[in-house]
Amino acid sequence: MLAEISSVNTFNVNLKKPKSRNLPPAEDGIHDPENEATHSLQHPLDAYKGLPTSEYGNYIDWVKALDQGKLRPRWDRSDPNEEPFVLDLDIVRPVKASVPDVVFPHRQHTEWLYCSNCHPAIFIPQKNANQISMSAILLGQKCGVCHGKVSFPIETKTCRKCHSKPKPVDWTPPLSEATLKNPWK
Repeated sequence: MLAEISSVNTFNVNLKKPKSRNLPPAEDGIHDPENEATHSLQHPLDAYKGLPTSEYGNYIDWVKALDQGKLRPRWDRSDPNEEPFVLDLDIVRPVKASVPDVVFPHRQHTEWLYCSNCHPAIFIPQKNANQISMSAILLGQKCGVCHGKVSFPIETKTCRKCHSKPKPVDWTPPLSEATLKNPWK
């Protein structure tokens, strides 16, 4: 048993869960409690009343809230009638490991964000142009620019939110380069 515990992957040892979520702005560690204006900001729990809940992140299901019409993002601060360009396109990223492939739903992202929030600085809008790994995401790169900060966190219970397309029944793991180059087979 001790050997199992000592071999635990300590990669995200610094990514500790907060002790409490949705604290008042003066206590959240982000806003300056010495600034008088901080105390005039709305408490998140008051702002979140009536929104659908989630077991992740700040406990609000933001996509469901948007789908139910409980939120209406403002696309232009000077024009409340500005409408978004919503792209209803799913991108499937095959994963070499035995976990399900990743499905990236553009619709849920473009209902909130302009394309330029992600393209081209975070993601190059071209097939096979982006190297994405869980390590990069956990380090705050690629998907991790938002996920883990303003969107649902990267935890073992959230894996299937992205890794949602099952492998085909006849799927077999790809052979490594070393296996393919093996002169002894």
